[in-house]
Amino acid sequence: MLYIEIHRLYKEGFSKSAIARKLNISRNRVIDYLNMSTDEFEEFLSTLRTREKKLDPYHDQILGWLKEHPDLTAAQVYDWLEEKLGFREVAENTVRNYLNEMRDYYRIPKVKVQRTYSVVPELPMGKQAQVDFGQTTVKNRQGENKKLYFIAFVLSHSRYKYVEWLDRPFRTSDMIRMHENAFEYFGGMPEEMVYDQDALLAVSENAGDLIL
Repeated sequence: MLYIEIHRLYKEGFSKSAIARKLNISRNRVIDYLNMSTDEFEEFLSTLRTREKKLDPYHDQILGWLKEHPDLTAAQVYDWLEEKLGFREVAENTVRNYLNEMRDYYRIPKVKVQRTYSVVPELPMGKQAQVDFGQTTVKNRQGENKKLYFIAFVLSHSRYKYVEWLDRPFRTSDMIRMHENAFEYFGGMPEEMVYDQDALLAVSENAGDLIL
């Protein structure tokens, strides 16, 4: 059990940060568990089993995502709930706590996927552009967290860049418009486009003939 493992490592002299790294959990979670007595932890577990949560109707769906993608983050699940299921009634922090509870209960540790990099040979002008997607969270004027999404185009030869931002997830019409804007900005269209996260563009496998 995670609670017992945290207390065992702490008694052996490991710092809270070291325990968090070893167990692939947050440091705050380590602190919370260390501050609980055995009786308090049992009571905490009991409330988890009996307390009804807003995300409970989506439990099986989230569990399926988690089993298929053990490296899923709370931010990704939060986005998928909104994009795939149209559910937007909880904060990202609520999703994070729910995900942590599921990992504990079903013993699904978070797996860190190491990205592989390789040197790309120098390409001639006009040959290729790379496209990447990302997101970040900023504070709005009211001091509230706001998630922003961006798409970045980089010419492989000159490293010339074009970026656009949105305050919501991209739609197909956005993608088309942003590509056209990038080509207009660059003054032409490269021979080929390389997508860092092409899964974001595939809407149907279509029996092997991908529809993008």
